[in-house]
Amino acid sequence: MAKSPPVFRFAPSPNGRLHLGHALSALTNARLAAAFGGRLLLRIEDIDLTRCRPEFEQGIHDDLAWLGLHFDGMARRQSEHFDDYRGALDRLDAMGLVYPCFCSRQDVKSAVRRREAETGEPWPRDPDGAPLYPGSCRGFSEEERHRRMAAGEPHLLRFAMDRALACAGADLSYAAFDAEGGERRVAVDPMRWGDVVLARKDTPTSYHLSVVVDDALQGISHVVRGRDLEAATDIHVVLQRLLGLPTPLYHFHPLLADETGQKLAKSRQSLGLADLRAQGVTPAEIRGQLGFT
Repeated sequence: MAKSPPVFRFAPSPNGRLHLGHALSALTNARLAAAFGGRLLLRIEDIDLTRCRPEFEQGIHDDLAWLGLHFDGMARRQSEHFDDYRGALDRLDAMGLVYPCFCSRQDVKSAVRRREAETGEPWPRDPDGAPLYPGSCRGFSEEERHRRMAAGEPHLLRFAMDRALACAGADLSYAAFDAEGGERRVAVDPMRWGDVVLARKDTPTSYHLSVVVDDALQGISHVVRGRDLEAATDIHVVLQRLLGLPTPLYHFHPLLADETGQKLAKSRQSLGLADLRAQGVTPAEIRGQLGFT
């Protein structure tokens, strides 16, 4: 039987216009897909219904077409597949790995400040620099949780990471690949993320949960993304193991920085591809600047 071609994907969020960092990621995906004889899919990661907007989604298509990039088939829009993520969340819940948390972001910050004042030591942070959740709601009984939920108290759903790792078993790792096709095993440490959020009231799934479900449903075999998401792969590997999903091969490309040394980001209004286009910059110049001749 002939082996299926590898499948890559580029998965931007329509919460702003694409910038040079996105161009680097999209072009890297396209180059590796071509080199490996694979397919390249487009996914629109629009689970955040409060920040994602139709005009930004159209801008993604316009910018990618301007760069001369082509994708196989129709783009998958995450907002059309919340039932898929709910099914995965229900499976984790049935395993006893999900619990409601009634803490607001301010509650978590206040609890961490109290702990630091009591101990005189800094509270542990996750790889992104955010304080780990202190577990304020973990000890609630089922009766207490149901009572508060029935009363309509705002809450989100967290992943009980210690129980998850006990269920997932040992040897959690993934294969990292390079442009020449070489591979190496990378061990993961999901505990450094603590009890991450899997769903919120206004967003019924998280990036972590939706991305592993989508990669499996789309048959993604090779994930190419920036180094800023390398640590998050820890969470994805444990979710894949628990949900019985395949773990793709991963490749993490360098990030682009601005003149201050900070990575390009929509939140900092980094210059967009549309702005460069308006200035008369050509796709060939963009490709040359990024090393794609």
